[in-house]
Amino acid sequence: MFRRLRTYQLVVDSSIALAFFVIAWPIETVLAAGAFGVEYALGSAGHVVFGGLIAALFSFALAVRRLSPPIALGLAWAGALVQMGLGRPPSFSDVAIFGVLYATAAYGSRIVYWAGFASALVGALVITVYLFAGPSFAGGGLTWQTLPLALVLLVAAAFALGLSWTIGALVRSAVRTRETRVAQQRAEAETVAEQERVRIARDMHDVVAHSLAVVIAQADGARYAAAADPAVATEALATISTTARSALADVRLLLGQLRHRQGDGPQPTIADLEEVYAQVRAAGVPLRVDVDPVPPGEPPAAVQLAVYRILQEALTNALRHGAPGGAVEVRLAWLPDRVELSVRNPAAATTAAPAPRPGHGLIGMRERAQLAGGRLDAGAEGAAFVVRATIPIGGPA
Repeated sequence: MFRRLRTYQLVVDSSIALAFFVIAWPIETVLAAGAFGVEYALGSAGHVVFGGLIAALFSFALAVRRLSPPIALGLAWAGALVQMGLGRPPSFSDVAIFGVLYATAAYGSRIVYWAGFASALVGALVITVYLFAGPSFAGGGLTWQTLPLALVLLVAAAFALGLSWTIGALVRSAVRTRETRVAQQRAEAETVAEQERVRIARDMHDVVAHSLAVVIAQADGARYAAAADPAVATEALATISTTARSALADVRLLLGQLRHRQGDGPQPTIADLEEVYAQVRAAGVPLRVDVDPVPPGEPPAAVQLAVYRILQEALTNALRHGAPGGAVEVRLAWLPDRVELSVRNPAAATTAAPAPRPGHGLIGMRERAQLAGGRLDAGAEGAAFVVRATIPIGGPA
């Protein structure tokens, strides 16, 4: 029923309505005297009241046209009915009807929108019938001789009232189009931001989880082996230092992209896999890597990054959740149109129970495979846990 308006809009509408009333009241008072065939006199209370009533109704309708289009439409109809009930001709006050019809189309609800359209058509018909079949100033009433003129008046009134409503409808469409465009741009910006957050989180998980798994494995191994061979502790500390420095560099790169929105920096490739293999072996895990066939040339950077991150996360899971001392098998097959990889590790005894809820690692690996246009499956196969992925080379992502 009421729309939310700003203070300056209320002030503007009220000022326009007040100025309209100041102009319309004297004009309505003069028309009242002329319509009743009585000599105009300023002291005639009846003429002043009649003119003030009609001017007030239309002025108030003009004041609330944006605040409450349905109330404004009702007041405009009330003013028109009072005007016709007093047998008065159209006057300056009727100009407010155009503003009200505009407001119903531009700001009204769906019901008010169509009520304004119906009011324009019905109003044109009522005006025509009133002028030709109403009071004595109609000019002889509606006859076959005046019928063409009545039809012309009907068309002209419908055009004038309908034009006001149509302009409001066009404004309404323009406003809704702008709001839709703004909402779409906001949604697109939120989607891009969400994708960026997911990418940063995925990269952060891959880097931190793998590095911490290696550091923990080295620290645990060195703690038990240092008593028998102090050199083992020194070697483990060197591995921990190297792994931590590498992880710190990767984290700084990711944080720099997040803070400054810079482009992607140097990304790991399949050539960096040897470092990952070395870290896993240094953690005391027997690792066998089989690459057959080898890459035919230089694979696309996106494929190399996906393979690197998937293997990194799969080996991290083998370190954290695999059976202690169990051998890990990595197989890579670089075919002409795709690369197939698998990571198999013995499952720990606790994994014989029902599988836990998938964590971020499996989700991240699956997302990386899908972003590269491939697929990934992970699950238990007998006493082993296997990760298999297929990524197209040059295929659509």
